[in-house]
Amino acid sequence: MGPGSGGTAPRAWYARSDAGRMSLNGEWLFRLSPGPAGLDESFARPGFDASGWAAITVPGHWVLQGAGGAPAYTNVVYPFPVDPPRVPDENPTGDHLRSFDLPAGWSGDGEVVLRFDGVESCARVWLNGRELGDFKGSRLPHEFAVGELLRPEGNVLAVRVHQWSSGSYLEDQDQWWLPGIFRDVTLLERPSGAPRDFFVHAGYDHRDGSGTLRVECEGATGRVLVPELGIDAATGESVTVAVEPWTAETPRLYDGELVTSGERIGLRVGFRSVAVEDGLVRVNGRRVLFRGVNRHEFHPETGRAVDAATMRRDLVLMKRHNINAVRTSHYPPHPAFLDLCDELGLWVIDECDLETHGFFGLQWRGNPVDDDRWTPALLDRAARMVERDKNHPSVIIWSLGNECGTGRGLGAMAGWIRARDPERLVHYEGDPSCRDVDLYSRMYPTHAEVELIGRRAEEPLADPEADARRRAMPFLMCEYAHAMGNGPGGLSEYQRLFERYERCQGGFVWEWIDHGLAHPRHGFAYGGDFGEELHDGNFVCDGLLFPDRTPSPGLIEYKKVVEPVRIEPLAGAGSVRIANGYDFAGTAHLDFEWSHEVDGVPAGAGTLDVPELAPGASAEVRLPMDGAGTWTVRAVLARDTAWGGRGHVVAWGQAQTGAAVVPAAPVGARPQRGEGLITLGPGVFDAVTGAPVRLGAVPLEGLRLDVWRAPTDNDNGAAWLPDERYGARWREAGLHRMRHRVDAVEAGRDALVVRTRVAPAGGGPALRAAYRWTADGERLGLTVSVVPEGEWRVPLPRLGIRFGLPASYDAARWFGGGPGEAYPDTRAASVLGRWRMSVDEMQTPYVRPQENGARADVRWAELTDGGGAGVRAEGDGAPFWFTARRWTSEQLDAAGHVPELRAGETVWVNLDHALQGIGSRSCGPGVLPEYRLDARAAEFAFVFSPLG
Repeated sequence: MGPGSGGTAPRAWYARSDAGRMSLNGEWLFRLSPGPAGLDESFARPGFDASGWAAITVPGHWVLQGAGGAPAYTNVVYPFPVDPPRVPDENPTGDHLRSFDLPAGWSGDGEVVLRFDGVESCARVWLNGRELGDFKGSRLPHEFAVGELLRPEGNVLAVRVHQWSSGSYLEDQDQWWLPGIFRDVTLLERPSGAPRDFFVHAGYDHRDGSGTLRVECEGATGRVLVPELGIDAATGESVTVAVEPWTAETPRLYDGELVTSGERIGLRVGFRSVAVEDGLVRVNGRRVLFRGVNRHEFHPETGRAVDAATMRRDLVLMKRHNINAVRTSHYPPHPAFLDLCDELGLWVIDECDLETHGFFGLQWRGNPVDDDRWTPALLDRAARMVERDKNHPSVIIWSLGNECGTGRGLGAMAGWIRARDPERLVHYEGDPSCRDVDLYSRMYPTHAEVELIGRRAEEPLADPEADARRRAMPFLMCEYAHAMGNGPGGLSEYQRLFERYERCQGGFVWEWIDHGLAHPRHGFAYGGDFGEELHDGNFVCDGLLFPDRTPSPGLIEYKKVVEPVRIEPLAGAGSVRIANGYDFAGTAHLDFEWSHEVDGVPAGAGTLDVPELAPGASAEVRLPMDGAGTWTVRAVLARDTAWGGRGHVVAWGQAQTGAAVVPAAPVGARPQRGEGLITLGPGVFDAVTGAPVRLGAVPLEGLRLDVWRAPTDNDNGAAWLPDERYGARWREAGLHRMRHRVDAVEAGRDALVVRTRVAPAGGGPALRAAYRWTADGERLGLTVSVVPEGEWRVPLPRLGIRFGLPASYDAARWFGGGPGEAYPDTRAASVLGRWRMSVDEMQTPYVRPQENGARADVRWAELTDGGGAGVRAEGDGAPFWFTARRWTSEQLDAAGHVPELRAGETVWVNLDHALQGIGSRSCGPGVLPEYRLDARAAEFAFVFSPLG
């Protein structure tokens, strides 16, 4: 249960120092054993022959380097018997060896420490045959004093890593179990006269614009230098000067140094204050709105061994998508990540390496956080997080951990953190009483509940004192909008609540990246793909990035929803209202551009003169010219920044002026019967079924009413949230096996009418569908009338028509929403314009295949071959939804991984009158009522034209 032995006290991490530093990363020798039984310590003795061992890379995980074992994914349950603190004999054990010489010029004056920044889950360490100690706390630093054991050449470092340990009970964190030395291993000189530790206090007073700097220095005395501010002060001395404050929007850092007789340490000082005042989280005196994400450390090839370039890439992507905050779920990240947050500007909730979720199924019996025997380990984890990360201005909130239930251990952690660092806030979500924290935090509340909380009218606690305390707190959603597969839906509605109610200070989408591991057969693997006995499937793929770090449609939507500048049309005024939603920054860093299109064709563009707006201010700005069509105004970066180049689009808005053009009805042609066929204008139909078989020279296949989609992860819903699991309800109703019966084919004077009944095999409710075809000489019109029959207890997945074209018709062009997919509750980022791409490019490669690729608000769409021949479809009076793919919805539904989808001889096209929304039911709220597609009578129409 204990945290380990032999190590030194935790201290701050820093990257810049004139003391010696030697990385021990690189190639290590490695041996894997199925368990610790029978293993002796001979491998750690001088002269041990390891010539037959494998070689692996550190940092890394042996299960991802072909060295034995396999990854395993569980969300809640432990993958071993729950018998704390014991673990099974089947405990893969990796022995690691590294030989090294000391760098030339190391003085030998003072101490040297050996530092491990991350090892899962338990390690014993030897140097030159001497055991240094052992440690737990996989994602936390551990150091050993080793100066007296080092020699100039031929040093041998031996590390035995156990996959399971008592510490594993504290690390049940909804991620892959990946053993190994996955962060840096470093030797650090600690010269005589160097600090043992230091603590930078840099507060900001928003009332007078002053900053107060004080650097506590333990184990040495020295001076603090900040040349830009003219500061030259003794350690421990407070200095107050005028400063520019640090915020996530304006991450102002001052370079400085801590100078002692033994070491010069580089400082990057950011002045800021954080407090709860008037029931709100305030930084530098102002309410902040968190536009956040949860971030696990992950790389599809190296697991949690994430290099510096990937960390920076993550943060640049966040900044480019208007994200301003990160919760480091569910452990402190690599320390270099926080340096980047300081530099680029993000608010950080730094979360302790603690989760005991597997005790939930046991009604929390035996939960370590409520067992005093575990408290030393909990306090050790809290201390290692706080001491390591205390000098980062980006870190404004400490989080005790995640999904641990409640218990005395959490209170002990909170008390220790407050005593050590009263200048930050304390967070924990899992205790409804909020007795140990400074803010009320929740996961996945519904929109309705968020509104009640915003009004401070939520369901009361039984304890009136606790209720009053919680009701006075600011509210934060540490997890919301579960980004699993297609979705999440409902982001816009949440954001409106955040902006309406001051108490609701935003939240953190779950999560940043899909954890799909690179796999030779599956493309990206998820739970169960490595033969795990227990696993939670693709629940590990719930991010705003695909595993290769390509932004998903969910991230594009989130960027639009949380954009810090609002650009909205004013009805009938030829103007837009531009509102500054930044918390601290004005709009001087932005330029505003306009463009005008008519039917998607450019008609003008230029710059828009917008006055500089202070935070919270707005202005009404006239558009530069009159005219019908689409007006788009964009706020773009006026100059290059550390995360985006000049011209990068931060925010945009569109306005529609003038009436939409409705195509003339195609009438006048008469149906003509031939040998087994009926001809109507450019359309040719099967005389028996009434189905179209050709439009001009283009073959058509299987045009019929379609109500099915391959259920999304959000359609399927979470197993522990049984209501609104629409995927299962749709299958129960038989919507995946609808059968079509033709009741009549009626060729009249001016139309061909085909009457059908559509119902599932096995019985159930039905739909009566009538197809009314009309034509002129060149165009073919279709009006579909649908009437439900029987009792429908479930909404429809979609309502529209589906048909097939030959595979060569694979070039898509449309006027409508784009460039990416959109659904009724995920359409904020859909830009009205003319778009073109291949059918293959229209697909969204969710790790588990599911419904994807719809385009919203489409006025017309074309599919053509290489010679320009093809089909054009126009909405007859109303926009429609457009989807095209090389497989059917049934084939998409049957696939477990993207490589299982095989292009056939047909391009399948869906033109939909309506779609069911997406929601966030894979872990959060379902589809909002306004986005449910209830079965009711409907009529919709299209006009088809052959091309080429």
